[in-house]
Amino acid sequence: MAGLVRKSFGSPEEVRPFEGDTGELALVNLEAGPVGRATFQPGWKWSQHVKPIAGTDSCEAGHIVYFISGRMKIVMDDGEETEYGPGDFGIIPPGHDAWIVGDEPCVLIDWQGMADYAKR
Repeated sequence: MAGLVRKSFGSPEEVRPFEGDTGELALVNLEAGPVGRATFQPGWKWSQHVKPIAGTDSCEAGHIVYFISGRMKIVMDDGEETEYGPGDFGIIPPGHDAWIVGDEPCVLIDWQGMADYAKR
């Protein structure tokens, strides 16, 4: 059995900025894989600010997410859509676009899908 583990997003092991100064992903690495805290500024849209980094038509990362603040709209490639906000938990499969709704930054914690997210 492993001992206690303490990590902090105040001193992440890696930070990946998004295109156009629209936010960043802070990562802490755990034995089970990285956990990310992403901050998306108003005006951020995956297809504009991460697509150039990812090089795919839509986000191909699956996400298991808890939303701390702000609002985010997700539209799947098949047209299914929803909006998430503070206190929401989401499971978001690969194949989607996403953008910030409103004028408040969106902050979330993601336990899946961050290993290669916005990685250059």
